[in-house]
Amino acid sequence: MQNSMKKSSICIALCVVFSLFAEGQSIFGKWKSIDATTGETEAIISVYKENDMAYAKIIDILNPADKEKICIYCKGNRKNKPILGMIILDGLKENGDEWSGGKIVDPKNGNVYKCYIKLKDKTTLKLRGYIGISLFGRTEYWKRVE
Repeated sequence: MQNSMKKSSICIALCVVFSLFAEGQSIFGKWKSIDATTGETEAIISVYKENDMAYAKIIDILNPADKEKICIYCKGNRKNKPILGMIILDGLKENGDEWSGGKIVDPKNGNVYKCYIKLKDKTTLKLRGYIGISLFGRTEYWKRVE
């Protein structure tokens, strides 16, 4: 009895370790969006999987003055909607070591771009937004929330 409890405890511990390792090696989780000019964290973004596609939602805005802002420049169903809680990235499909084929919106200007995201390392997510081909675009790096 004691031996089987020991084996069960070891199995549970290994499952926890492997799940933590897998989370650290995935695009999914909470990420800090960093302002390219100031280097300050602007928002916390949750990247999640739904129907085998990747999505990202703004779950926190760190500047209290910006928490109530709406997307005045957005078009369609995002027009004049709160930025906090907005899904800003949608429809990406796994393609090897990156997720692509979807779109990302910049709530600051309402522009929508094609994009791909890729895990650079376990704490850094590379996002590339572009128009037409990826040569004409901008790259951002998000840092994993500890």
